[in-house]
Amino acid sequence: MDEGERGAAARVDYAALRRVCASLTEGEDDAVALMATLACELHHSDDRFDWTGFYRVVAPGLLKIGPYQGGHGCLVIPFERGVCGAAARTGEVQLVPDVEAFPGHIACAASTRSEIVLPVFDASGATIAVLDIDSDRPDAFDADDARELAALLADTFTR
Repeated sequence: MDEGERGAAARVDYAALRRVCASLTEGEDDAVALMATLACELHHSDDRFDWTGFYRVVAPGLLKIGPYQGGHGCLVIPFERGVCGAAARTGEVQLVPDVEAFPGHIACAASTRSEIVLPVFDASGATIAVLDIDSDRPDAFDADDARELAALLADTFTR
């Protein structure tokens, strides 16, 4: 198997992941429990995912680390800083192919080369967290990942 085939084989099957997550979280409404379950399932679903977790909105303009898988993360991130702050501040997905090129990137782990961060909305449309997935590979994420991850978050947190 060459490098390209390994990369393709390692990519998550989002349809299957959505079914598993729906089954595991059925009837649960505690946001932290939901985040912990998704962080675990996502992290182990794809070899590109080096750090997978949530930063929760704990005060106006402030994120704190929530459930995650991987090495240590930053404990606190203001909305004004970094990729996670940008996602929380704008309510938009941040797709970063090269973290070194992102102005104000916060280097929580030296191994991170690219990342995707999605806002997490509750049923009322309020931003309650961001989902942060880091990769030790450059340009690891694309628009398909953004679309599929947003759908998984909507399935889980806006029902």
